[in-house]
Amino acid sequence: MSSRLVRTRPRGLVKRLLRLPALLYERDLGWLLGHRFLLLTHRGRTSGRTYRTVLEVLQFDPATRESIVVSAWGRRADWFRNVQAGQAAEVRTGRLRYVPAHRVLSRDEAEAVYTRWEREHPVEARIFPWVLGLDTRGPAARQQALDTVLFVAFRPQDVAEDGRSEH
Repeated sequence: MSSRLVRTRPRGLVKRLLRLPALLYERDLGWLLGHRFLLLTHRGRTSGRTYRTVLEVLQFDPATRESIVVSAWGRRADWFRNVQAGQAAEVRTGRLRYVPAHRVLSRDEAEAVYTRWEREHPVEARIFPWVLGLDTRGPAARQQALDTVLFVAFRPQDVAEDGRSEH
């Protein structure tokens, strides 16, 4: 599978539009976005610097408070590499703030999440692949695109997968 399908970084107008949710979070207005986006605060695995990354949420489960996001650059994304190194400090989504635990979704889980998201957000489902330079037309191209990106779930550290508190 070719990982060169995804463009290196967004540019121009797309980059400015992707910056809008970050501006809302910086002004403590992130709650206006509901659970459609989350703000991930993480530390650089080598620099130790604090970074903030806004990620689009494809699915939010109110029972477990789990948010599923996609890493368009797969395992190469700096935020993902920092999280894998144990450097996730905080997630903010809606009115929630918590120290996150994370997991990478299985192939089957990712397929189910993406299929549901496509059905619930048909306009975005046409734009999202185009912005990232992915071809999702046809079953083979769609599978290759899904193999290129990475689906990651964040939830509060003290919440088990069944939604119960671990305290």
